[in-house]
Amino acid sequence: MYAIVEIGGHQYKVAKGDVLFVDRQNAEAKKKLTLDRVLMVADGKGKFNVGTPVLEKAAVKATVLDHVRGDKVIVFKKKRRKGYKKTRGHRTDLTQIQIDSITA
Repeated sequence: MYAIVEIGGHQYKVAKGDVLFVDRQNAEAKKKLTLDRVLMVADGKGKFNVGTPVLEKAAVKATVLDHVRGDKVIVFKKKRRKGYKKTRGHRTDLTQIQIDSITA
C-alpha cells in the first residue's frame, strides 16, 4: 500500500516505513505528525482511490525524526563581457520524517 501526499507544496510517494526529507515542519523531534493532504491511495493490487483534489477521511501518520540542513546550493550569476559576477548560496532547512501508517 502506498499513497501520494502533498507536504509543503511538494508531492511525495510514501509507503509504510519510508524515511524522507521534507521542508521544515512545525513539530518537535520524536513527535507524531498527521498528513491530511492525501491525493491518492493505492492498495498495491491495482486498485486506486484518487481524490478531487484530496481524499476525505484519508490520512498518513508520520513521526518526526530530526531537523537537519540540506546540502549547500551555490547560486552563481554572470553576464558575459560586463564584469558582473555574483556568488550566493544557501542551505535549506529540512525535516526528516518516518511514515508510520496509511489510512484510506
